[in-house]
Amino acid sequence: MSTNPCPSERRALNLALQGGGSHGAFTWGVLDALLEDGRFDFPGISGTSAGAMNAVALAHGFASAAMDPSLSPRQRHALGCERARKSLRALWEGVGTLGYFTLGMSGNPLLGMMSQWLSPYQTNPLDINPLRMLLQRVVDFDQLRCADGLEDMPRVFVCATNVRTGKGEIFSGQRLSTDAVMASACLPQLYKAVEVEGEYYWDGGFSGNPALYPLIYETACADVLLVQINPVEQNSLPSTAAEIAERVNEVTFNASLLGELRAIDFVRRLLAEGKLDPKRYKSVLLHRIDGGLALSEFGAASKTRADLAFVLKLFELGRAQGQRWAQAHFADVGVRQTLQILDHC
Repeated sequence: MSTNPCPSERRALNLALQGGGSHGAFTWGVLDALLEDGRFDFPGISGTSAGAMNAVALAHGFASAAMDPSLSPRQRHALGCERARKSLRALWEGVGTLGYFTLGMSGNPLLGMMSQWLSPYQTNPLDINPLRMLLQRVVDFDQLRCADGLEDMPRVFVCATNVRTGKGEIFSGQRLSTDAVMASACLPQLYKAVEVEGEYYWDGGFSGNPALYPLIYETACADVLLVQINPVEQNSLPSTAAEIAERVNEVTFNASLLGELRAIDFVRRLLAEGKLDPKRYKSVLLHRIDGGLALSEFGAASKTRADLAFVLKLFELGRAQGQRWAQAHFADVGVRQTLQILDHC
């Protein structure tokens, strides 16, 4: 249960959740801390890959509470936070229980070598992905769609990359589905492209990790907390083939995010200089919890490690970071930005 189930003041905070394999368990810890804190409303959540799974699991917890007309707004929020914590735990304990058979498949050395020469249409012709079955057990997408638009119900935005156009596609509201989330997490070297509404999709990290613009245009909230688990900077020079490939992956998956951060900073400066109409443009207040630094000690290969002990260790790291951030920056939400974009980008 929340240690602060009925806070006298709550503040709205959009969430932007990066993907990064099992490192998404760090984000689970952050979210658990924020939900336990109880002082935050989450109007919008944008997630990619593991971030998308965290987003729908959190929203699933709020859905049933939002649909109960007998509850007061305060009761709905407290119950939503409690149930969101349970659904997130069910998701990640499920990942840890399945272990190798979820994320560990991508860490198999033999499959790694085979993927250089063979496509998943040859190595995984049945397109087996245990994460799909786990997600279907944890998240009721029919209920998510029914609760869309209700008070206290977060709006979820899941990003996937259209294979044909190369553009990011945002799935939200009535378009949220198991397929949409699996498309957001579809690494093309390991899994067949996921078909959604007649189009085929790959991992959303290629086009938005995560996408920030839905939070800007589709919610009234100005504050965005970025939970980042892919490092922007890397102090050591990659020298092995695996290290080089991973650094290329990090740069690629961060590129769209950095572009959006620069654009947000540019608009903020123009608004501050009176060069843009504040009635048409939102002055976004950005905040960040940097998991990339905290997770760097484990190495890139650990993104495919999914044993329960490791998942719970990442959870505890994220939870501690979330608690520290809430304590240090709750008063800043709605007031000032705490992420220095020029230093960050």
